[in-house]
Amino acid sequence: MFTRRTLFAAASATALMLSAGFATAQDKLYIPLISKGFQHQFWQAVKAGADKAAAEMGVDVTFEGPDTEAQVDKQMDMLAAALAKKPAALGFAALDSQAAIPLLRQAQEAGIPVVAFDSGVDSDIPVATASTDNLAAAGLAADKMAELIGGSGKVALVVHDQTSRTGIDRRDGFVNRVKEAHPGIEIVDIQYGAGDQLQSTEITKAILTAHPDLKGIFGANEGSALGVVNAIRETGRNEVVVIGYDSGAAQKQAIMDGIMAGAITQNPVGIGYETVKAAVAASKGEAVSKNIDTGFFWYDKTNMTAPEIAAVLYD
Repeated sequence: MFTRRTLFAAASATALMLSAGFATAQDKLYIPLISKGFQHQFWQAVKAGADKAAAEMGVDVTFEGPDTEAQVDKQMDMLAAALAKKPAALGFAALDSQAAIPLLRQAQEAGIPVVAFDSGVDSDIPVATASTDNLAAAGLAADKMAELIGGSGKVALVVHDQTSRTGIDRRDGFVNRVKEAHPGIEIVDIQYGAGDQLQSTEITKAILTAHPDLKGIFGANEGSALGVVNAIRETGRNEVVVIGYDSGAAQKQAIMDGIMAGAITQNPVGIGYETVKAAVAASKGEAVSKNIDTGFFWYDKTNMTAPEIAAVLYD
């Protein structure tokens, strides 16, 4: 028979068990990742890598970003909300390499290590940056463009933005490589489409109209490259050599269809994985590499199924 005393003891034991469960949950490291968005398959692949690392390391990871890569203010709100939860560490891919610095300084003052991923910030606050060497990768894109158009002619760039480190570095990497190694190539236009397919399509159509003798276009991220492809399809300008950046099902299909010559692929799963790995280490006070180079590769119709390339393509 249960007495009031035994009922009280049982209730107390249950409360202790529940509180112990809460303590266990609270003891698990919490690491939010704030990305640039979710509209591209690239970010879904980064998330997959982050989730893989979280499962292996037994930490809680959240992954969020604004609806489009033009929403800097929304990203700042997400960053502020994540910091308010006092995480063990934070992963951040900046849409604007300057705008986030005041909030990142707050993180630094609160002892919250910041790991930048994909895009660095113009600050030494991040303890590490897990990213592609975008200058070198875009330089390779320029070399491939020169090879494919015979070393001379007019080309243009459609870039996602001029505020993020990736936008700046991919633009400059391509432009600088052309200047130093391919004097026969003239860059006649550089336009910015916020990584949005529709906007990038309209920009590309305007470029094609303005330059009927254009030989090539470089699309500097997934949305930019797909916008260029759409414009080529709509205008029938199949003689224009298109080089993209990132992969994803639509870009791979454009290459198979012969509309895109090839593209630079990053290693997005590796970026997500290395970001969480560095964040966990930093939260424990362990040393981490300041720059974590996650690699890049050229792919086209000839090597898309090669094991080392297929492993870093995503769809």
